[in-house]
Amino acid sequence: MKSQVLALAVTAGVLACPGAQAADSRFPDWPCQQIKVPSLSVAAIWSGPSIDDVGDAWQHDQIIADLVATLAARRTPLDQAEKQIGDFLKGGGAEHQQKAKLLFAGLFDTLGRERSTVMDGIERFSRRERTNAAQIRAEAAELRTEQSAATPDQAKIEDLTNRITWGTRIFEEQRKTINYVCEVPQIIERRLFALARAIQQALD
Repeated sequence: MKSQVLALAVTAGVLACPGAQAADSRFPDWPCQQIKVPSLSVAAIWSGPSIDDVGDAWQHDQIIADLVATLAARRTPLDQAEKQIGDFLKGGGAEHQQKAKLLFAGLFDTLGRERSTVMDGIERFSRRERTNAAQIRAEAAELRTEQSAATPDQAKIEDLTNRITWGTRIFEEQRKTINYVCEVPQIIERRLFALARAIQQALD
């Protein structure tokens, strides 16, 4: 009876998992409540001079490339990053504006790639979770079938019960992390917005 109750509870719990039904049918592997925006738009973040002519030029300026890496890293406190931007962009003139463009282009590329990598990882996680949920449900169904047999195989019932218990424990632990992981793309976006604003303020 105990294992029968377990099988029913497991099936109900797994069916209710966040990844069981996507919030947006356009992105079936996206498990987050946050709306998925596949890519960021420069125009939505940056109101400074156009960076259309910049390309990857920022990568060929070692000082800017190193600064981009420092500013993009979340271990760098935001207030410290903003101060570094202000210090770097002191002055004026065409060179001042070009430095600002290169710096923003580098941050947009770097943080955009980081955000995409995180989002791809979330979707891989969702697919794995869906596969694990299907396996647990299949094992629960097999357990119920075995329990209903004319001569139940107690060793098999015990093995299935242990596998379901262990699989569910792992599933639940992984499910607890999804809410935090789903916040990460927005954390990256907010950092990019804040850094872009600091660059624009330094230009002004």
